Amino acid sequence: MTTMEIRKVMLVDDDPDILKIGRLSLTGVAHWEVFTASSGNEAIQVAAREAPDVILLDSSMPDMDGVTVLQQLRQAPALANTPIFLTTTRVSEGEDEYYRSKGATGIMAKPFNPFTLPGEIESRLA
Repeated sequence: MTTMEIRKVMLVDDDPDILKIGRLSLTGVAHWEVFTASSGNEAIQVAAREAPDVILLDSSMPDMDGVTVLQQLRQAPALANTPIFLTTTRVSEGEDEYYRSKGATGIMAKPFNPFTLPGEIESRLA
């Protein structure tokens, strides 16, 4: 994958603390514009409206799991090639490969370090 310029990132998580820390990190450290969603349905609506450059998507939410949201996002032509990372607190062997087979760009472990999160995103896209 070629290096891309990131301007807009969408965070999707049902945990308000993750959304708050992620927003502070990505706006404060990287100066990116950040959009948030706290449910799968909201994520689909916000992504369609804002066309983010990158999406960090919680793998497990009450209303819809991350794979279902991912598959619905991939159906939108404007989001078909958008990098989407599934975020999870339980990283196990084979999980990255599983999510990639479903259309994800990769996985990222939570909780993440707010000081290094922007660099981690950029390095995974390089």
